This record gives sequence, C-alpha cells and structure tokens, in this order.
Amino acid sequence: MSRQDTAPGASAAIGAALYGLATRAARRLPRDMSLTSAATLATLDRTGPRRITDLAAVEGVTQPAMTALVRVMEESGLVERRGDPSDKRVTLVCLTEAGASYVRTRRQAGVHAFERLIGELTGDEVEALVAALPALKHLAELESQGREGPKQ
Repeated sequence: MSRQDTAPGASAAIGAALYGLATRAARRLPRDMSLTSAATLATLDRTGPRRITDLAAVEGVTQPAMTALVRVMEESGLVERRGDPSDKRVTLVCLTEAGASYVRTRRQAGVHAFERLIGELTGDEVEALVAALPALKHLAELESQGREGPKQ
C-alpha cells in the first residue's frame, strides 16, 4: 500500500495513538532524575561522546542549562568529561559505566512494562503489532536522524 492509498486522517490517528502511548509510558518511568537528564544519558548511549553545545541543541535546552546538568550528572558518577583527541580545545561528555548501566536498567524497565501490556492483548492484536514492527522501527530511525544531528 502506498502513502496515497492510506485513508484520510490515518497519519493523524496513528500519530495521536503513538504520542499518547509514549507520553503515558514516560509518566510511568521512575522519577529518580529529570526527563532531560535521562534523555541526555540516552543520547550519549546512542551516539557516543558529545560536546555540551551539541547535547544542549539535541535536548532543546540552553548551553548553560546543559552545563549545569552535566555537572550534576558528573558529580553523580554518570558522565565524565574527556578531551577530544582530534581537537585539544574541545571537551566531550562521555557516559561512565554507571551511566551506561542506568540507561540499560531504565530501558529494560520500559521494555518489561510494554511486555506486560502486550500480554493483555488478543492474539490478533499481537499479530498486528508484529506486522507493524518494521514500520515502527523505521519511524524510530527517522525520528533519531532528525533529533540527534551529526555524531561527533
């Protein structure tokens, strides 16, 4: 089926369903740190070391706000600053093992929460989700490309 063959309003309905699901899922995650902190750690996990200015742009905050956030996460042992081997004037923010472990644990908690919900669906509904997996993965790739910008 081509994009032109979809029913009018299908994109809006799908978008509303996905947005609603994502926001409810985010609200259920543990509140042991701010969403911006957790998102920053996840960005570092996906993209590797980044400059503070890049992190600020990706997460939609000011550079001073990101600097303060990185300082708190550094004091908590979740990130560390390292010099950029290709440019000695640049400092990169990197995940520590504790930071990577935090991201893995949080991601796994989210996966388990969805597994429990999926367990309550009918067989036909699960099959529909399985059939939609390639499209959902492609949506995630498209969103990441638009949000994260170039990797350092």
